[in-house]
Amino acid sequence: MSESDIKRLMKHLGESINETLAESPKINERIQEIRDSGYDVFLVIEAKIGFSRKEKEEDASWKDAASIQDASSQDAASQNEPIELKITPDDAKFLKSLKISTEDL
Repeated sequence: MSESDIKRLMKHLGESINETLAESPKINERIQEIRDSGYDVFLVIEAKIGFSRKEKEEDASWKDAASIQDASSQDAASQNEPIELKITPDDAKFLKSLKISTEDL
């Protein structure tokens, strides 16, 4: 499957999500309640969709998340190297809203 095929499929998925939200009676009722109270409403929902190519069955070597995490932790610990934590501006904003400081990370 080409990159343009993936982009087309992702666009269709986004359109389906938008249509589903627009057609939701519950969402529309809540929005109308807010409008009836004298407010304008706009709804912004961010969806992050990730994907990766599946490995062929004969090439796949599956491990559960715990064993992968343990292995990576042991590798870093055995090398006495700190584990790098990457935080996006959105991550930092979210953590700050929970009163969690990211200054020492």
